[in-house]
Amino acid sequence: MLRGSVESSRRLWIYEPYQKQLQFHDAGLTNRERLFLAGNQLGKTLSGAMEAAIHATGWYPAWWRGRRFDRPTVGWAAGITAESTRDTVQRLLLGRPGRFGSGSLPKERLIGTAAGRGPAELVDTIRIRHASGGESMIALKAYEKGREKWQGETLDWLWFDEEPPLDVYIEGLTRTNATQGLVWVTCTPLKGMSEVVSRFLVEVARAAR
Repeated sequence: MLRGSVESSRRLWIYEPYQKQLQFHDAGLTNRERLFLAGNQLGKTLSGAMEAAIHATGWYPAWWRGRRFDRPTVGWAAGITAESTRDTVQRLLLGRPGRFGSGSLPKERLIGTAAGRGPAELVDTIRIRHASGGESMIALKAYEKGREKWQGETLDWLWFDEEPPLDVYIEGLTRTNATQGLVWVTCTPLKGMSEVVSRFLVEVARAAR
């Protein structure tokens, strides 16, 4: 169970990762890039949202063996379209519209949100109070905007929910180079052995030789 301070005990992040989820989080200690490949409704997207919330708030649970940040973080969380980002990524981070604070980010840690352009109720950025006393930021992105919209920022971490095009993935990874930050993908293998999936699976095969 993920516990925060006494203040956040009013709304605990109830998250007890099963073995594959735990291995996914643990792997962040030694791997900048990770892929959680699983079928629908098996907790992969939840794991992505929980890791984003853990880094943004700085409240690391007792079971945590992955990478830690001792300062506020800047991260992006992304989906295929603006609508899918709102309906999945945003919902898991914040909760449904009108119930922000019921997702992986506890209400008492939310400083504020800025509305996005596009679908109704879409959020552009989330500001979160970090355990250090500083302020973390999460921006919500969509692959449909193209690689050019992914340029410029320097990130501590980046979460892709569902598989991005290779050019978007590489551009996103570049955003973390200066910080040697984390990139993780949570997806169902709908595209088979695509360029992004093979990037991970080929490396695993090589390491096993």
